[in-house]
Amino acid sequence: MTDKRYTKSNLPQKVCAACGRPFAWRRKWARDWDNVKTCSERCKGALRKMNAQERRG
Repeated sequence: MTDKRYTKSNLPQKVCAACGRPFAWRRKWARDWDNVKTCSERCKGALRKMNAQERRG
């Protein structure tokens, strides 16, 4: 089994689904990086709010 090692200069990045800003991998997201969609708890709440409004119409 190969262990993924990241250095500060070589961190994977994604774009936040709520605010559109790029954010980098964090150690606490190591096991769940594929499912991370937002850069913060605040953006996670905003994304949920946007999705709820879309469902209402």
